[in-house]
Amino acid sequence: MNLQGKHKCIENVSRQNCPICLEDIHTSRVVAHVLPCGHLLHRTCYEEMLKEGYRCPLCMHSALDMTRYWRQLDDEVAQTPMPSEYQNMTVDILCNDCNGRSTVQFHILGMKCNICDSYNTAQAGGCRISLDQQ
Repeated sequence: MNLQGKHKCIENVSRQNCPICLEDIHTSRVVAHVLPCGHLLHRTCYEEMLKEGYRCPLCMHSALDMTRYWRQLDDEVAQTPMPSEYQNMTVDILCNDCNGRSTVQFHILGMKCNICDSYNTAQAGGCRISLDQQ
């Protein structure tokens, strides 16, 4: 009941196997953990997963609140200027958190989603350099 209205419902999600260990979640004695995206993992598998990364292994959505880390990354990006040949480069990205697409300034440390401010993004096309700035 404490999850009511606070999670994304995925039909029969507990009838699937844990995507980490591939064991049945429904009959397991190990407590399940509900990710913000609605997918389930065994609690122990979730804790092990966080040692290696922060994304759901099924949909790549952030598995925890990354807001504080994104703000730190904002500071690092601001303090790390790109070489002049990359300063006018833009890339198309797909955000794994909001599923939005946008065109953003390329940066080696990460590309920030214009929609939700997440750095959990993937390049969705080639790089372009603004012709008027070359």
